[in-house]
Amino acid sequence: MAMQRRIPVHTADVFPDGAYLVGPVEAVMDFNAGKRPDGSRPQQTDPETGLLVWSVPVLDADPAARKADKTVTIKFVAKVQPVPPENKSGMPFTPVDFCGLTATPYIAETGGRPRLAWSYRADGMS
Repeated sequence: MAMQRRIPVHTADVFPDGAYLVGPVEAVMDFNAGKRPDGSRPQQTDPETGLLVWSVPVLDADPAARKADKTVTIKFVAKVQPVPPENKSGMPFTPVDFCGLTATPYIAETGGRPRLAWSYRADGMS
């Protein structure tokens, strides 16, 4: 059997110390598409499904995480903007658990030194 492109994972696998929403869910702009007549960019669509792509910044609560790895972006593919869960924790950040979370490995070439990096995508959140 061939390895899947997107590897299914659980939130606890990626964020063993917890994950917290630190910003709003926003549309991902398509910088490969031409600008509209008003100068704005269209929203990115998923090539497999044709659905819109959304993203949300998430704080990794791992105290050992490097500064550069503390905030992770989780993407969603959906017809409408996903709604984050209500913050009932009393903390400034909303604890979150992702449904249908997948990880896709890629090689990031930042600073002239290639390293393994991960792109995350989820079906929903609670």
